[in-house]
Amino acid sequence: MAQDTTPESPEALRRELERYRLVVSDLHRKIRELESELQITTAIAEMPGVIVTRPELQQTLARLVSKIAMIVQAEKVMIFLYHADSGELALLPPALGVTDDQAAELAISPDEGITGGVYRTGESAIYNDALNDPRVLPDIISKLRIRNGIGVPLIIKQRNEEERVVQERIIGVAHACNKRYEQEFNQDDLRLLEMLGEQAAAVISNAQLYIKLTEEKERLEDALKSIHAGVIVISSEGSIRLINRAACEVLELPADGYEGRQFTGVITHEDILELVTETLQTHQERSMEVELPGERVFRAETSTVFSDNNEPSDVVAIITDISDIRHVERMKTTFVSTVSHELRTPLTSIKGFIATLLDDTESIYDDQTRQEFYEIIDQECDRLTRLISDLLNVSRIESGRALDMQIAEVSIHETAKRVLAAQQQYAGQHDLINEVPEDLATIEADEDKVAQILDNLVGNAIKYSPDGGQVVVNAEEEDDAIRIDVTDEGLGVPERHQEKIFDRFQIVDGDTKRKGIKGTGIGLYLVRHLARAHGGEVWLEWSKPGEGSTFSVRLPKIAQVEQTQ
Repeated sequence: MAQDTTPESPEALRRELERYRLVVSDLHRKIRELESELQITTAIAEMPGVIVTRPELQQTLARLVSKIAMIVQAEKVMIFLYHADSGELALLPPALGVTDDQAAELAISPDEGITGGVYRTGESAIYNDALNDPRVLPDIISKLRIRNGIGVPLIIKQRNEEERVVQERIIGVAHACNKRYEQEFNQDDLRLLEMLGEQAAAVISNAQLYIKLTEEKERLEDALKSIHAGVIVISSEGSIRLINRAACEVLELPADGYEGRQFTGVITHEDILELVTETLQTHQERSMEVELPGERVFRAETSTVFSDNNEPSDVVAIITDISDIRHVERMKTTFVSTVSHELRTPLTSIKGFIATLLDDTESIYDDQTRQEFYEIIDQECDRLTRLISDLLNVSRIESGRALDMQIAEVSIHETAKRVLAAQQQYAGQHDLINEVPEDLATIEADEDKVAQILDNLVGNAIKYSPDGGQVVVNAEEEDDAIRIDVTDEGLGVPERHQEKIFDRFQIVDGDTKRKGIKGTGIGLYLVRHLARAHGGEVWLEWSKPGEGSTFSVRLPKIAQVEQTQ
């Protein structure tokens, strides 16, 4: 019997119903695909155009993994990045469905598992039976309870001007695991994850680049802000890009709030303002010295920073405090003048007395007078010898060479006695007193240099006591050392000079200049180094303007130096 195929027959209705069912199913599939693509577009659109901080990257990735999980219906989403320093694929936080403890333990070799295989080959993979799939690492299954999943490479694609891919680089692997509702992953899920993976790779790569550049820029700015020289960076339009703390101090400005402002409204010092303006106009390097309040001298230098296309972009001004340099130069000039005077004075005496003796052809002077002349010449020669010896020792110290040390047993009492006797000729109204006990323990030291220490301290005590008074040398034992004190009743050391009196070329001003007292500024500097050469130290124990000072030296009983031959 013929089959009834009229439209009204049950068979025809079933075929028509099946056709409509297929059409509806296909429509539903296309709708799902469109929805998925719409969700992908939305997810990417929600990402910030430029990610410049790590928190921003984490927030973006958190949204991305949530979107991936929703699109492919996954319970777990993980992104692994390759780290060249460790040679491993490490989990990039945040991950979905993975605890922090689990994430900390996830580091996979490129030679192992599905993750390593996807990274090496650049080919995506589906594994719907993880427990029995030999490609899946057992410890990963047990730690994360993986049933199934998909893995896709994170590929950075470089395109030319025609939008053709010219180079590809794999930076990691994205995983979506455990399909919801006990379902399996399919090719549609794989294609969607590949699309998302490509976008995620671009976002991660660009974000890491921006973060690296931003952090480097911040480190550079922090470094510029922390250095002692004043630094000002000004754009070609004249706005301040950066001004560090030192520059604010130099220009006497509050610490913050100048970025973006025109430099003409911030910099008020005329010389620096003119320097920056000329560099902005001519793009040529300029430098000049400027004087600021408080007897401070600064060197201001400007230069132009050019962009990659050789266009002027910024002007950098560096302001360096050279007050100390100029001060040292002035002290050196004074030092040379003083040393010349100190050398000329004994030479003049020696020359005068020798000339007198040579002209005495008729024996006008008796033997006693001649003897006095000879003693004065001898004393002036000793004075020259001490000065030259000091200068030679300072030269050795400044050049970084060690002082020649001849170690022997030294009696501080006898050394002080000889020094005070030699200084008596310069004492005038002074009473030089040796209170060093005769039975004081001896020390191992260079006798000549210990004498130099005492000679400089006693000489200073006499020099800076123009009205006379007592100069007392005392010493006592302190454990394994000997402490020597030299006390005077002179002008004292002003408080503003007390921290620097042991520096080279330092000369105490004030009353000393008014009373015509001159010095080389190397005596205490040399004393400090001679004491240190023995393993000892020197310090200003006490001083009061108008009443006097006490300088103290501590020398070890056993010198902490090697004896030179």
